[in-house]
Amino acid sequence: MEKDLVIGIDVGGQTSKCGIVDARGTVIAQTVIRTDTCDTVGPFIAELAEALTRLIAEAHAEGRIRGIGVGAPNGNYYTGCIENAPNLKWGRERVEFAKLLSEQMNGIPVSLTNDANAAAVGEMTYGAARGMKNFIMITLGTGVGSGIVINGEVVYGHDGFAGELGHTCAVRHNGRQCGCGKYGCLEAYCSAIGVARTAREWLEMSDEPSELRSLDRITSKDVYEAAKDGDKMALKIFAFTGRILGEKLADFIEFSAPEAIVLFGGLARAKEFLTEPVLEAMNANVLPLWRNKVKLIYSSLKESDAAILGASALAWEL
Repeated sequence: MEKDLVIGIDVGGQTSKCGIVDARGTVIAQTVIRTDTCDTVGPFIAELAEALTRLIAEAHAEGRIRGIGVGAPNGNYYTGCIENAPNLKWGRERVEFAKLLSEQMNGIPVSLTNDANAAAVGEMTYGAARGMKNFIMITLGTGVGSGIVINGEVVYGHDGFAGELGHTCAVRHNGRQCGCGKYGCLEAYCSAIGVARTAREWLEMSDEPSELRSLDRITSKDVYEAAKDGDKMALKIFAFTGRILGEKLADFIEFSAPEAIVLFGGLARAKEFLTEPVLEAMNANVLPLWRNKVKLIYSSLKESDAAILGASALAWEL
């Protein structure tokens, strides 16, 4: 039987999304498992392999899987390893992820890349960046990831780790400590965790009325819902977040002169509150050469599909 299907896996800090994809780019079956319930990689790989085996059976795809592509935080395309991923409980050391998963899946070949790079490939192939050869993908989720595409190719650098724009410094003095250990990283402010942290800090620093005060554990979704209700503090939090993001996007534009910046991920759902402050700060801080020239667009793919499709594209090359 012809091996006419591949699997794409998006490993996130909280969940991992898995899908079986055909040659037309249709996700014909998918499932989700928790990433954050295992403290070591062995049990996670076993649980992932079990979920994939079950998914293959449900899709009647036995013997048809050509390969598996994986997008993961700090995933190295060259080595197949996840290295020092601060948002993965089991990923803080060097993990031979591709090798371990292939062994669990009875030898099906596995290719690995950074999760944001996978999302960029998915967007370039199937989404809002289709036809673009120069763009930057920014993923706003548990962390802040990035995929840089220049002349139609993802930039990996000499060691496979190029494009960690979320860990460039956004606040130079007295910046928050990031999960990576550095201070002032973009991720510490413009991720879902960063937005929730801003909310908690601002509530402690002021007596300003806000519906967020009634919540025991604030998430970025709570801030979004409050902003939709017109909560003034929530609106100011998104304005603050958008300004920081826009200032950094100006730096990124000056690095690679992209046609567009593509925003993707859970936090990008708040685009009605982010777009104006992001564009204002971006164009105020970029050289006149690029002012009002670089487009800010949002992923046109379903959040679950973009990274799955991008990761699956790796598997067609196996």
